Amino acid sequence: MPIVSAHVAAALAAHIDHVFGVMGNGNAYFLDALVRTTPADYTAVRHEAGAVVAADAHFRASGRIAAATATYGAGFTNTLTALAEAVQAHIPLVLVVGDEPTSGPRPWDVDQIAMASAVGARTYTVGRTDAVATTVIAIEHALAYRVPTVLAIPYDVATLEAGPVPPIPVPQPRAPLQPAGPFAAAAITDLAKALSTARRPFLLAGRGAWLAGAGEALGALASRVGAVTASSALGRGVFPDTRYDVGVAGGFGADGAMALAREADVAVVFGASLNQFTMRFGELFAPGTRVVQVDIAPAATHPNVGGFIRGDAAIVAAALVAELDALGATGSGWREQIDVAAALARDAGGEYAADGRLDPRAVAVRIGQLLPEDRVVVSDGGHFLGWSNMYWPVASADRMIMVGTAFQAIGLGFGSVAGAALAQPDATVVLTTGDGGGLMAVADLETAVRVAGGRGIAVVWNDGAYGAEVNLYGLKGLATEPMLIPDVNFAGLADAVGADGVVVRSLADLDRLAEWAQLPADERPFLLLDCRISSSVIAPYQQEIIRVNS
Repeated sequence: MPIVSAHVAAALAAHIDHVFGVMGNGNAYFLDALVRTTPADYTAVRHEAGAVVAADAHFRASGRIAAATATYGAGFTNTLTALAEAVQAHIPLVLVVGDEPTSGPRPWDVDQIAMASAVGARTYTVGRTDAVATTVIAIEHALAYRVPTVLAIPYDVATLEAGPVPPIPVPQPRAPLQPAGPFAAAAITDLAKALSTARRPFLLAGRGAWLAGAGEALGALASRVGAVTASSALGRGVFPDTRYDVGVAGGFGADGAMALAREADVAVVFGASLNQFTMRFGELFAPGTRVVQVDIAPAATHPNVGGFIRGDAAIVAAALVAELDALGATGSGWREQIDVAAALARDAGGEYAADGRLDPRAVAVRIGQLLPEDRVVVSDGGHFLGWSNMYWPVASADRMIMVGTAFQAIGLGFGSVAGAALAQPDATVVLTTGDGGGLMAVADLETAVRVAGGRGIAVVWNDGAYGAEVNLYGLKGLATEPMLIPDVNFAGLADAVGADGVVVRSLADLDRLAEWAQLPADERPFLLLDCRISSSVIAPYQQEIIRVNS
């Protein structure tokens, strides 16, 4: 007779094709049922945080929801940082965990519902008669609200007989948000009139526009008004015409491109949260720019926004094109007058910095030249974010996976590789991480090597320090000893788990990457590049942070 854990596994597997986890007392029966009786794939990771970030990265890279699983108590508390990141980044996933028995907590139990709630995740607890329905509700909630949910199996419920598995409902999708009412209609008409007379229109798209599938509509709008386009760091590739696209807005953007944003007279932002980095701490647009935001959020998300339209990015963009057609609007002609290539030019640095260690800009440029074009870049958090984001272009928003930035966390990189590799099974997965975050996540170095294999590359920016702290607090005169990391041989760690580790002390050492890229994926190992870089070269986005905090 099927038990409650089997009901949960069946319901989950009906709608989720991959589960990442660490087995323990609280989820043992769930995993047994999942592996023995369902078609879902299971991947073991080595730390519970790695399970959550793998499920997180899987969704970001594919748009398909995945699940993570851990035991109760210490297993659950290990997931909290990764769970908080998924909440703040609006990533749907389901975390299946064991929980205290219904009779009450044992000495090693904690209030998991309160802890999940504290980081913004809702918990659904299954019972003997409602396990399938509760599981589907948890999936439905995650998808509808773009958040992680926790699905708890009480210890004394996990093995109760529950009878045959009932029919499994299909989660109901959330309909695209239509701009509603006369005020929204008037705002769209007003914005269309402003765009029709704009001399320097500028369109900015974020991850929300990508999720809405707004590329075609936004491309038509940009063409209709002659706009220069850009994206947030998480919205790359939304605009189909790259001839007039100036790349990523904010601290990762090129100076010339950001100067063009300052020239805009009308700027419309679709599906971007306008965080402090995208907005360059309020300096992205000039004070005279009319800034209008289109988003499904309840209200504008930045004080510099002068107008707000609540609605799906694709729907609003199409409505604007229709209004412009009715007005007989013609393009501004601005974008044909600019030199996009010149605007995107960046400083490539020299091979070595003043301290004799590698200049990270030169390393990033050379790696960008050698990486396979069909790639997914997975980024941990840290100062090094600037180098991959500035020098490694990717084809689309699902090819740049920045796990940790929403919660400003580090140490989530190696686990993310597994999720991205399984979500994009034909692409090369490139991890970019620092020595500080790399050491935090090193338990799942083995996971990354095992899952990605010859499709995986890890670039460790090894500067012997927590670079962001050195750049901000070291420059303020605080003691630097707590900010430093003794020399670590990441290449040796990689070798120990079956990868090919290379210590990179010169640009010529990167020839190993060129050789690796020429081999078929099934004939090469996971490659880790231990790049010994200088901490004296500060990324532009960090310079903005320093300026604001000085």
